[in-house]
Amino acid sequence: MLAQIKISFARSRHALLSDAAGVAALMVMLVVGLHLPAIS
Repeated sequence: MLAQIKISFARSRHALLSDAAGVAALMVMLVVGLHLPAIS
């Protein structure tokens, strides 16, 4: 099972990295959006 996970990660590394970047961007937008009312 661990070997299958390693193979899957090796095959889809680019997709996983772009998904991780998307999640990070969404989290940044969420934090900024939640703090906007406190700024003004």
